Amino acid sequence: MRLADFDALSFDCYGTLIDWEAGIGAVLEPWARERGIDIGVTDLLERYAKAEAHQERQTPAARYPDILASAMRSLGVALGAEVSQADGEHLAGSVGDWPAFPDSQPALAALSARYKLVILSNVDRRSFAGSNARLGVRFDAIVTAQDVGSYKPSPRNFEALLATVRGLGVPEGRLLHVAQSLFHDHVPAKRLGLPTVWIDRRGAEKGWGATPPPSAAVAPDWTFPSMAAFAGACLSPDNG
Repeated sequence: MRLADFDALSFDCYGTLIDWEAGIGAVLEPWARERGIDIGVTDLLERYAKAEAHQERQTPAARYPDILASAMRSLGVALGAEVSQADGEHLAGSVGDWPAFPDSQPALAALSARYKLVILSNVDRRSFAGSNARLGVRFDAIVTAQDVGSYKPSPRNFEALLATVRGLGVPEGRLLHVAQSLFHDHVPAKRLGLPTVWIDRRGAEKGWGATPPPSAAVAPDWTFPSMAAFAGACLSPDNG
């Protein structure tokens, strides 16, 4: 396979295009300090990641802001710390404030000249609209957890993605999925036979951060440290 062999790119958004660790951490770190919780941000994010993934499994039809608030309450219980209604609402309403990685917008703009761009995200439409404004790119299609009624890594989300891409007229085998999360994206995508690109945003950082570890061994077809590096490879003359 070559990167030039594809007509469409589907993207996870949070962790890949939007820096959700910075966004979540900006809410959880001050809360933890105020409650006297003495743990590092990586540990805090890893504990939160488990709570969020559990909540998504338990209530797959819930909107993402409700998932965020419920996961924070579960985190508070696990840490023995209060989560007020205002605390939960703060995290639930923060998605639109989460920053884009600096290379996301220029990479997407460049890739849009060659490929159809599709979003497959574990959020609701309203939350994604705020992030889309930060990315400044028109996507050819957007598939959210709200649309599907389940959250990745459910195969239902990827089946919905494939149906959407077929509706765009993309031939079979011409879709490449691009994501940071091995847990949410690469394991289920590879099980359905999708080729994947890992944007390894954490690089040499220890731990898994806001993303749970993968449930099974998985081997992405390509790995890049950033969207800038991925776009550069896709658009290189050597790539055809």
